[in-house]
Amino acid sequence: MAQPKLEARYGVLHNAGMAAVSIFMIGAAIVHFASGSANAPTLSLNDPRFVLFSVLALALAYYIFLGIRHTLDRAPQIVIDHEGLILGFGRNKRIPWQDVQWVRLRRLALRPQLQVGIAPEAFIAADLRLSLLNLDDSLRPIRGMPTAVLVRDNGLDTKATVMLDAVKRFRPNLVQS
Repeated sequence: MAQPKLEARYGVLHNAGMAAVSIFMIGAAIVHFASGSANAPTLSLNDPRFVLFSVLALALAYYIFLGIRHTLDRAPQIVIDHEGLILGFGRNKRIPWQDVQWVRLRRLALRPQLQVGIAPEAFIAADLRLSLLNLDDSLRPIRGMPTAVLVRDNGLDTKATVMLDAVKRFRPNLVQS
């Protein structure tokens, strides 16, 4: 009997909650300053508080956009099946099992994250467009490992430990401790 594939999608509760909290924070700041607070900045680029709050509002607006976009995106972001891995997050690249060298969990702060070592030729051919600067990308490079990726499960409906269990079902020889 064939093993069922695992599909990890963006989590609705997490991403809708992120958008809702961002909307609330912007609204609370507007209400606070519009109510005549003595701490309200003047509407001038010469007031550093106005500039600071404007930049923070832009950051929160980005999280509103991101939260709504991820909530509405129901496409799988990670697929683990008998053929290999599909890495989504705007890339949608299949990595066949013969190109996966190892898979393991490592802790990043308090959360375990899935790390995947990919054969150098396959890594280059996949052109995953990884960036050390993009803080909201769930697919990240691993420092000191040029052909490995870190899959962050933040905002996904499936934990990294469940993803590792799926890899164990299909290719237990690839799992490192």
